[in-house]
Amino acid sequence: MTWMCGCYGLVLLVLGVMGQKLPTRDEGLFQMQIRDKALFHDSSVLPDGAEISGYLFRDSPKRYYFVVEEDNTPLLVTVTPCDAPLEWRLMLQELPEDRSGEGSGEPEPLEQQKQQITANEGTELFTYKGNDVESFISTSSPSGLYQLEIISTEKDSNFKIYSTTTPESDQPYPELPYDPRVDVTALGRTTVTLAWKPTPTGSIMGQPIQYCVVINKEHNFKSLCAAEAKMSLDDAFMIAPKPGRDFSPFDFVHFGFVPSENDFKDRSLTTNRALSNKMSRTYIPKPKVADIQKICIGNKNIFTVTDLKPDTQYYFDVFAVNTGTNMSTAYVGTFARTKEEAKQKTVELKDGKVTDVFIKRKGSKFLRFAPVSSHQRVTLFVHACLDAVQVQVRRDGKLVLSQNVEGVRQFQLRGKPKAKYLIRLRGSRKGASTLKVLASTRAGGKQPFPALPEDTRIKAFDKLRTCSSVTVAWLGTQERNKYCVYRREVSESYGEEHRRREQNQCAGPESRRKSEKVLCKYFHSANLQKAVTTETITGLEEGKSYLLDVYVVGHSGHSVKYQSKLVKTRKYC
Repeated sequence: MTWMCGCYGLVLLVLGVMGQKLPTRDEGLFQMQIRDKALFHDSSVLPDGAEISGYLFRDSPKRYYFVVEEDNTPLLVTVTPCDAPLEWRLMLQELPEDRSGEGSGEPEPLEQQKQQITANEGTELFTYKGNDVESFISTSSPSGLYQLEIISTEKDSNFKIYSTTTPESDQPYPELPYDPRVDVTALGRTTVTLAWKPTPTGSIMGQPIQYCVVINKEHNFKSLCAAEAKMSLDDAFMIAPKPGRDFSPFDFVHFGFVPSENDFKDRSLTTNRALSNKMSRTYIPKPKVADIQKICIGNKNIFTVTDLKPDTQYYFDVFAVNTGTNMSTAYVGTFARTKEEAKQKTVELKDGKVTDVFIKRKGSKFLRFAPVSSHQRVTLFVHACLDAVQVQVRRDGKLVLSQNVEGVRQFQLRGKPKAKYLIRLRGSRKGASTLKVLASTRAGGKQPFPALPEDTRIKAFDKLRTCSSVTVAWLGTQERNKYCVYRREVSESYGEEHRRREQNQCAGPESRRKSEKVLCKYFHSANLQKAVTTETITGLEEGKSYLLDVYVVGHSGHSVKYQSKLVKTRKYC
């Protein structure tokens, strides 16, 4: 059979029935080329036994034509909607015995062409409206001219059409098993395990099959192209074929027509106006990547979806894809809600008391602070001992603070009578987190944690190194605090990775051996530009590596450690 496509207002190549002036053509060349399938890839003539992709502008129908030359011919036509529900119908018309003006070089008058299209409506064989993958199949079709008309009334849309006169031997779509359902076999807080029966196309017929799983939060999909269209809405919009594609000089030359320059100037203006109108329609933003995901898993028929959110409903679809033809069949999808997060015990904070908090990797902890008396403000101290943590504070359910905290931070929150505060601490992805947290309604007084400079590094002076000493410096603040220096000999292989793992700012001097203590001293400066102090550490061995630590101790005894510094004495002096 022979296929052709056109839109209302486009050229119908076989019948010559559209309201445009047709250029003259060489009929012999046309008949020869229309049978050459290689010429019509991404063109208006479609081959028998192949799936084609198309694009519809809203309310702009397309017509496809094909000729069945012999009676009692099997026929299968399958239409797959991708973005929106479609309306389509299949008509049978008698083949015209002669055509006026054929080969004469004279185009048919416009009114006569319109009369022909009205007079030859033909017999309606099948109609469908919806977004299901639907087929027309006949084991014995009469000869004639078949017309498939398709339209999208909701929005611009992609679609696919497959048609063949040998449906028994082709079988391009993978066959579904007797039970085509996707089952949920295991359910967790962040995981769902799916299972389905294999397609006979792969397990029995031995054709190359792979399964693709689609996960989203909105609904199930009835075709793989519908899921892929949802994944790339803006990409699909940008690559939509231009109206008037069939009017290009390239197509006319292939069909044996001799184009006229004036014809193409007129059509170009009409096409540009139509394209401008189409492109001005409302643009639909592309969904976030996390909202829909497609994973192809080979020929396995069991799969566990991971990294889902707790207490969230997801929809799961499985598609069997014939990797030889790239055509697919949808299983009956399913949906499931992941389990809720385990309810955590909320830690009660006491006014003015420091609380130690431990959080597992990627975990969370909830703290509750309920002041007994009325208060004007709440001071919140958070000391992140290791990596940065996320801090969220809600006052009577309303979010009042959300920040990442590294080191020591102080926050001032406006108070309200009888207000209750819920503090959520979210740990690091790198590892477990340790914190010290204090909430207080007491105005004034000395802070429990010592003030820190913005830069808590220890600087070593290379030129002042000797075989038995090193000289270091660190920054201070305007607040008078106590600083204690400790040293520890380490091996030659000790590096930055070891130092980072031991960088717990909450571990105070009390955790150190007395033999590691170098000195303690008080220091501050009213001028921050001059708030720097130096110290020479003596009594070291030549050619040895040492880890130096500086602790600043607050008035209430809580300490914070500066970043450790690895130094090495000279080997030769």
